[in-house]
Amino acid sequence: MRDGRRLTQYAHGGGCACKIPPGELEEVVAGLGADGRGDRDDLLVGLDSGDDAAVVRISGDTAVVATADFFTPVVDDPYDWGRIAAANALSDVYAMGGRPLVAVNLLAWPREVLPFEIAREVLRGGRDVAVLAECHLGGGHSVDDPEPKYGMAVTGIAEAARLLRNDRGRAGTPLSLTKPLGLGVLNNRHKTTGEVFEQAVAVMTELNRAAAEAALKAGATCATDVTGFGLLGHLHKLARASGVSAVIDAAAVPYVDGAREAVRDGFVSGGTRRNLDWVAPHTDFGAADDDTRLLLADAQTSGGLLVAGEVPGAPIVGELVEAREHSLLVR
Repeated sequence: MRDGRRLTQYAHGGGCACKIPPGELEEVVAGLGADGRGDRDDLLVGLDSGDDAAVVRISGDTAVVATADFFTPVVDDPYDWGRIAAANALSDVYAMGGRPLVAVNLLAWPREVLPFEIAREVLRGGRDVAVLAECHLGGGHSVDDPEPKYGMAVTGIAEAARLLRNDRGRAGTPLSLTKPLGLGVLNNRHKTTGEVFEQAVAVMTELNRAAAEAALKAGATCATDVTGFGLLGHLHKLARASGVSAVIDAAAVPYVDGAREAVRDGFVSGGTRRNLDWVAPHTDFGAADDDTRLLLADAQTSGGLLVAGEVPGAPIVGELVEAREHSLLVR
């Protein structure tokens, strides 16, 4: 920032790496999946499969997609942080095959520590991404908080018969990944050293709209976005929900420039290590070395879509197979 303040130094974690660990979260929400309105057929996607957003049928084949996502600063530039957080929140709607209609801001701000001029830049970044997504932005909610946090609650619309769900995977289907991995380790390096990685910012601010449209056009019915639980964490949830296993071709997985160097130099977040600990009992890692394992579990912020199906222009990084002893197999 222009006045020398580094936003990432005002928070204990950064981006989606500050999520509650997946294993702990599942214990918290266990048994809470029942719809508050009773057992209703119009709740198409709820809590049970741990999908990216809730989906409710409102009329015929028209469904509403609802989600919320916010986190602590992942970069020091407030405008870029706003853009990244907004793209990440919108991604949940795209990951369900939906189109965002309206969003509201979620802002937590240490008002006695950081000037509101910085918060304005964060909000401006979020607004500009909402404009790019052709999504209305209508106000929001703010609280005084010791750590800065920003994100959005987003409402979208989708065709009920053409949803992308994480419980619709079928054996024999290839897996496409629409953005490279390594965002977590580069963000952690940025937080630690102040080095700026424009290539990571470019990936995180890219909307998943085109990827979702391409997946739907290709006839895909199963997808998830890759964020705080890493590729392996989100794929484990998808495989478990679908009753299949998944094989990952480690050599086919793309990475952001500088990611492997960041792992080699030790810039691995606690969130990434917790992801790896969570999936390890369910994974046959084969000959994958420690750095590869960490990168496959790297806590992404505003990552791409992982689609069961071939998406034009996206690398195929593995396939779904019949259920085996392990839900994940790295080759």
